Amino acid sequence: MDISRPDLARKKKLRQALYAVTAVLVVAVVTLGVSRLEPAAPRVDRDTIYLDTVQRGPMVRQVRGTGTLVPEQIRWIPATTDGTVERIVIRPGALVVPDTVILELSNPELEQSTLEARLNLEAAEARYSNRQVEVERDLLNQRATLATTEAQLKTARLQADADGQLFAQGLVASLQLQQSQSAEQEFDTRYALEQERLQMATDTVEAQLAVEQAEVDRLRTLYELRRQQVADLRVRAGMPGVLQQVPLEEGQRITTGANLARVGDPAVLKAELRIAETQAKDIQIGQSAAIDTRNGVIAGHVTRIDPAVENGTVTAARPRRRAAAGRPPGPDGRRDDRAGADGRHPLRRPAGVRAGGERAQPVQGGGGRHARVPNAGEPGPCLGQHHRGSGGLAAGRPRGPVRHVDLGSVRSGAYR
Repeated sequence: MDISRPDLARKKKLRQALYAVTAVLVVAVVTLGVSRLEPAAPRVDRDTIYLDTVQRGPMVRQVRGTGTLVPEQIRWIPATTDGTVERIVIRPGALVVPDTVILELSNPELEQSTLEARLNLEAAEARYSNRQVEVERDLLNQRATLATTEAQLKTARLQADADGQLFAQGLVASLQLQQSQSAEQEFDTRYALEQERLQMATDTVEAQLAVEQAEVDRLRTLYELRRQQVADLRVRAGMPGVLQQVPLEEGQRITTGANLARVGDPAVLKAELRIAETQAKDIQIGQSAAIDTRNGVIAGHVTRIDPAVENGTVTAARPRRRAAAGRPPGPDGRRDDRAGADGRHPLRRPAGVRAGGERAQPVQGGGGRHARVPNAGEPGPCLGQHHRGSGGLAAGRPRGPVRHVDLGSVRSGAYR
């Protein structure tokens, strides 16, 4: 027979009520937890992201650019006169010394004017010699006149003395004595005048020859100039080094001042680097630089920064150590290093991320096909070849390598 168990019914109702309360509490806790969760990070395709490992240490800002190695001593050889290229003796790349003839020019008009200048100089020198002879002859004539006057003065003086003695003895009249004395005074005055005239002629010899000498000097200078221009028709290097350029062809007509050739000393080179205008602000004079010559890396420093912008680039010059003689300048790639702050977490900047911008977002993920964008990672600026990570990133994190994605693409839903 059935036995009534009211206590079992009561226990069953208590269990049901307890389950209901527990279910309500669980739902409430889950709802509260879900409401406090942040939105899920977007998922990105692994093939579209860049992988790198976070490293702790000093971050170096690097500015890269391409350029050329050029000699510090360069000499352009200009044309001193018009002419025609008759023969190119040596070609670019040859070693030269100051007296090495690079090319030969011709100018018949210059040669004719040089001949005329030489003849004019010879004629002027002949006139000068003739004038010098005339001046010396005049001096000799003046000395002869002075000697004659001196002799006449002595004769008149003797005659006056004799007449004076005879007049004292009463042998001559007083008129004759007066005539003798007057003649003595006349020759004495003439002798003094002839002395002054001889002194003046002697003092003016240089003045009389100066005019002819000036003409001779003028024509000699003109002749030397013409002769030097004729000599310059054989173009010489003027310095030791390597012939770099001869932008001429045989038979070509050139004008005065045109560049005929360029010679450089390759023993000491400098690097001229073209830096993008957007990165030129990161370069300073005295800053260290690494010069990659494809044969090795040489340390240097910035010595000059061009203030002008050309084709979107700024030229910076840096000295380089001595190079092998005869080696022509070649391409040169370098970077400028500027030390950053310690304690950063630098990452290599991926291609396509603008230097100095903040469009690169570090994400963390495992080895699967998709990676998750962490909420803790804050984007840092891109400095040269590195990207600075900040909050949420640490060196040697166990989560694996860090990847970069473009924030604009993630926000627009381009990645999964």
